[in-house]
Amino acid sequence: MHKRRYIFPKRIFDISFSLVVVITILTWLTPLVALIIFLESREHLFFKQKRIGKNGQPFYIYKFKSMKGSAPVNDPLLSIDEANRITKFGKFMRKYRIDEIPQFVNVLGGEMSIVGPRPERQLFLDEIISELPKYKKMLLLKPGITSLGQIKYGYADNLEQMLKRARYDLVYLDNLSFWTDIKVILNTIVIVFQGKGR
Repeated sequence: MHKRRYIFPKRIFDISFSLVVVITILTWLTPLVALIIFLESREHLFFKQKRIGKNGQPFYIYKFKSMKGSAPVNDPLLSIDEANRITKFGKFMRKYRIDEIPQFVNVLGGEMSIVGPRPERQLFLDEIISELPKYKKMLLLKPGITSLGQIKYGYADNLEQMLKRARYDLVYLDNLSFWTDIKVILNTIVIVFQGKGR
């Protein structure tokens, strides 16, 4: 399905790019973020959540914690349901995608890629696949820190929006190439500097 000659250079790029981010940004950013989070909300530094990865294998995704308290374990919430739990600093981190920087550790661990489909929770993934059966093919790819769906549509507050975003990721699936990944990364950088995250 996907191009084998694309997989190896993609992994080399993922490792190289992630090492640069971890060494030059995450090492000094982590204690700074930890201090701000603690002073504002007395929360722990990291948020982790089970997501579904390549071949349907679950893994834990890591982010800087942007919300108070803990989400219900057996009752997944969409972002609109979680809005009242987001801290002031959490809103700032989300705006500039700072909360997602720890995911570069997931990339180094081989669970994620820099570019790929959005890593979903099992319940939402099942709902997407029931409406878009072709989306099951996305499980042949590693989920990404960023995606075509994320830059073209953004975050989703309900199933209808998730399906619209998922259709962009199906376009990505049909156009796999290293150049496509570079374009997604460049567009993501523009969005980050413009503060268009949320």
